[in-house]
Amino acid sequence: MIDIKNMAEGEDSKQSSIMVPFDDKPIAVEGSPDTVDELSMELATIKQSAKRIAIIGSRNLAITHQQIIETLTTALVMQGNTIITSGGSYGTNAAAIRGAMKSNPEKLKVILPQTIGQQPSDVQNQLIGVPNIIEHADRAMMTLADASRVCNREIIDDCNQLICFLSHTSKTLQTAVEYAEETHKVVTIFYLD
Repeated sequence: MIDIKNMAEGEDSKQSSIMVPFDDKPIAVEGSPDTVDELSMELATIKQSAKRIAIIGSRNLAITHQQIIETLTTALVMQGNTIITSGGSYGTNAAAIRGAMKSNPEKLKVILPQTIGQQPSDVQNQLIGVPNIIEHADRAMMTLADASRVCNREIIDDCNQLICFLSHTSKTLQTAVEYAEETHKVVTIFYLD
C-alpha cells in the first residue's frame, strides 16, 4: 500500500489520506459487504435464461404506462421468465397480469395480500383463469396496507429480480425496493414522477 496525503489549498491543518493498493489484490474493508460476490451473483442472475421476475408498483398509472408494463411483461414471459406479482384491478399489477396472461398463464404467479374473497369484484374477475394464485387467509384481519407490505416481501423473497414502478413519495414501494436491495436482488426502478 502507498499512503498518499493531500493538503487542501489554503488549509494547512486539514489532511486527507487515500490508500492505494500496490498490487491487483482486492482490499477487504472490515464491516463492508463482499462486493465482488454481490456483483458476481447479480451477473449470474442477469445471465440466466429464465428468471423469476417480480413486477410491483403503483396503482395510479396513466394508461400509456399500463400499456408499457403489459407489453414488457408479455415480452419477458415470451423469453421464458416467470412473472410474480400481486392482484389489482388497475395499475402496475393489473397490467403485469394482463401481459403474462396474453403470453403464457402458466408463467404467472399472483400472490395476494389476503384472500380472493377480500378482493374487489373487478380484481376477482381479473383473476379468473390465473392458474397460480397464492391466498393468505392468515392475513384476513390485517389492514390492507399492512398485508400489502408483507405481501411485497413475500413476492421479493420469491424472485431473482424486481421491477418496480413507483413515485418518489410511495413509502410502501420504496421500502420494498430497499428490502430487495438488502436481499441482493437485481432491482430495476421506474420512477413515474
